[in-house]
Amino acid sequence: MTAALRPGGTIGILGGGQLGRMTALAAARLGYRCHVFAPEPDSPGMQVAAAATVAPYEDGPALAAFAAAVDVVTFEFENVPATTLETLAPLVPCRPGVAALRICQDRIAEKGFLEGGAGVPVAPWRPVRSEAELAGAIAALGLPAVLKTTRLGYDGRGQAVLRRPEDAAAAWLRLAPKPLVLEAFVPFAAELSGIAARGTDGRAVVFDPVENRHRDHILDLSFAPARVPPAVAALAQRHALRVAESLDLVGVLALEMFQLPDGSLLANEIAPRPHNSGHWTIDACLAGQFEQHVRAVAGLPLSDPARHHDAVMANLVGPEGLARWDALLSAPGVAPHLYGKVEARPGRKLGHATRLLPLGTLETKTDTEALAGLGGA
Repeated sequence: MTAALRPGGTIGILGGGQLGRMTALAAARLGYRCHVFAPEPDSPGMQVAAAATVAPYEDGPALAAFAAAVDVVTFEFENVPATTLETLAPLVPCRPGVAALRICQDRIAEKGFLEGGAGVPVAPWRPVRSEAELAGAIAALGLPAVLKTTRLGYDGRGQAVLRRPEDAAAAWLRLAPKPLVLEAFVPFAAELSGIAARGTDGRAVVFDPVENRHRDHILDLSFAPARVPPAVAALAQRHALRVAESLDLVGVLALEMFQLPDGSLLANEIAPRPHNSGHWTIDACLAGQFEQHVRAVAGLPLSDPARHHDAVMANLVGPEGLARWDALLSAPGVAPHLYGKVEARPGRKLGHATRLLPLGTLETKTDTEALAGLGGA
């Protein structure tokens, strides 16, 4: 087993967004410093880190200096260039490694891995490298279908729903970079996610799966635990663990899934890092997803993932989300979190709030009762 990073060690984080911020806060709780590397100055992660490097991810000398200043490197989002990890890997341990990053930042590689490497079912799909392939994919999968970029898409960006054959040409021209992927439209009953952590010793743990609701393609609400039959919840956990093990992951990942009306599950996407749908774990578990991630990359034992409360997490998005802040500060049973972003642009995630409920009571509540105190969710 890899020797654990001693207290006082430094964890390097590629990316300075809110996930890096919450990772740095969890690391501080365990006695570690963090050094954030990102192109943007005064990013949310840098505001709470012990050190920061502002440089492009392709800056070789800056990466070498960064590697010399840290004991281990992780990343907070999967759009960090794989070449960045390839530059760092000979100099400092990188967790997760470049193989997991390459798979998860390309939808074609990801879907092939899920079906083949992990044995987790996905919706029917086809790679699309030309307009001719798009026409063939539509003929094979039918309409409606979802056309997506294979890289750089998130929160609904980089995708288009095709409902009629005439939608295809405009979507092909608009979406970039190419190639693209066409996915069959899934008539799901619920959207679920499973958050798993895996350590350097191969031991893995998984949080209770959650039910997610989206608004304008952005995660709006997460209900923990998901209000699904026990067999469905157990299957979601098995799928998340299988993906983590098949990737040989060290760290935390989220597996987003569609629950079909018959209770079966189809994997949608892998996020090889802490995920928005796991933010509830910060307040409802002894060790949330960010602490589990720090434990994993630092070589520490993982903690018990059991929750001590049920929870509902609401994202605070754009000016309308920020307008709820004052009310959330005084709402009973609600833990509010802001990410330190100065500009409240529409569609921008500015924070989240988690309402804690007594263990085992969420399934007895209506949505209105569950969301009480989260103002406007």
